[in-house]
Amino acid sequence: MSESMQVQPFDVHNQALVNNVHPPNWVNPEPAPRYNLVAIGAGAAGLVSTAGTAGLGGKAALIEREFLGGDCLNVGCVPSKALIRAARAFADVRDAGQYGVEVPPGSRVNFPAVMERMRRLRASISPNDSAERYRKLGVDVFLGSARFTGPDSIEVGGQTLRFHRAVITAGARATRPAIPGLAEAGFLTNETVFSLTELPRRLAIIGAGPIGCELAQAFARFGAQVTLLANHEHIMPREDRRAAEVVQKEMQRDGIRLVLGCAIQRVDRDGGDKVVRLTCGGQGHEVRADEILVGAGRTPNLDGLNLEAAGVAYDKTGVQVNDYLQTSNPNVYAAGDICSRFKFTHAADAMARIVIQNALFFRSAKVSALTIPWCTYTDPEIAHVGLYEEEAAAQGIPITTVVQEFHDVDRAILDGDSAGFVKVHLTKKGKIVGATVLARHAGEMISEITLAMTAGLPLGAIAKTIHPYPTQAEAIKKAADAYNRTRLTPFVKGLFQKWLAWRRG
Repeated sequence: MSESMQVQPFDVHNQALVNNVHPPNWVNPEPAPRYNLVAIGAGAAGLVSTAGTAGLGGKAALIEREFLGGDCLNVGCVPSKALIRAARAFADVRDAGQYGVEVPPGSRVNFPAVMERMRRLRASISPNDSAERYRKLGVDVFLGSARFTGPDSIEVGGQTLRFHRAVITAGARATRPAIPGLAEAGFLTNETVFSLTELPRRLAIIGAGPIGCELAQAFARFGAQVTLLANHEHIMPREDRRAAEVVQKEMQRDGIRLVLGCAIQRVDRDGGDKVVRLTCGGQGHEVRADEILVGAGRTPNLDGLNLEAAGVAYDKTGVQVNDYLQTSNPNVYAAGDICSRFKFTHAADAMARIVIQNALFFRSAKVSALTIPWCTYTDPEIAHVGLYEEEAAAQGIPITTVVQEFHDVDRAILDGDSAGFVKVHLTKKGKIVGATVLARHAGEMISEITLAMTAGLPLGAIAKTIHPYPTQAEAIKKAADAYNRTRLTPFVKGLFQKWLAWRRG
């Protein structure tokens, strides 16, 4: 097992995790003469594609060199959301006074207990992705490093697996920036930060994207002095600008020091300090920290796959695929982070289903047909689906944007969440082409809009849908009602007035 995925401390929870997702005593099975599908990588895409193949009666093999469950279970979605929930609990206590709740002074976060809870919950979820579970589903599970040995063969642990179809689902890892001195000083990534048992007093985070912002807010609420460093002028530059600005203000309220629009020159050690030296507006500055966390993008896991032997084309962004997720070898597919710009667990899951359809049956499912939402789990959350305004303009798509502010939504007012909003982008005919939701539970709300887009329903269909009152999701219906009112032109309104006047007479 590589050192890239640390499972420290090796307590009862992490022992249970390892026993499920990389059993130390696991014996690889005898390979079948030929597999309908072999997946390299046991993240979401590999798990779904092989389980689906076996469930349909096919013969499937799953290869994993580290932990089944991939980043999501082990060093991504699951542990990070456990920390975010704990951080949100503290924020609720901190802010309880505005709701008339008196909290005794001196409330603080027990960081070791937070991390123990995370490890316990992660271990409790791990049976879902365990080697034993997939064996019982009919999947041959091989632990070890995989490499192609030909256009229809893969070697793992000295055994050769022959396949009719294969799918590369090896995922991606945290990018290591080429910053002089960073490696020598030492740094954390999402692959190691969840092994912490003591809270760093001072934490510098490089990168103001989703990972950097989520963990910056969580650690600040835990009590660390957090400095967030980025070369952009504002956080989350790819998200809706106004939504990002609201989150940025909330992060500053949490005590996060934002150092934006600056270039990092190098990192040095000065005694026990890690010193980040940077240039801002032509002036030199330094940030001292006890730990540095890097959250600056993802790099595809291409090393060691020997893709040349299979005739699979790739570049630094990952494996190259067509709209059917087929590589340059027509018998080899790819899905998930290793080939897509949508590096989300739910996107990998959806792509795996496309692979099952195209690899085992008829090549008809297209990845371009997917409508993929995503969410950044800061507080408040930012959820988005489809096009942003800038993207619509770049594609020459005229749009109308409808915005519903949360300060006009009763439940949001009562919850103290009135800074949020729903923003929906529409064509002239009312077709939804994109939307952003800023809310404490935006990730729970965006799916209604995603469903409408997937089903080809106009925004008016949501206006006809009865929503429980009072809920924050009612904001989406209010946005739909607002759009319908814009369609009541003076001419149409005049016809209605004449009709109603005639009825009165």
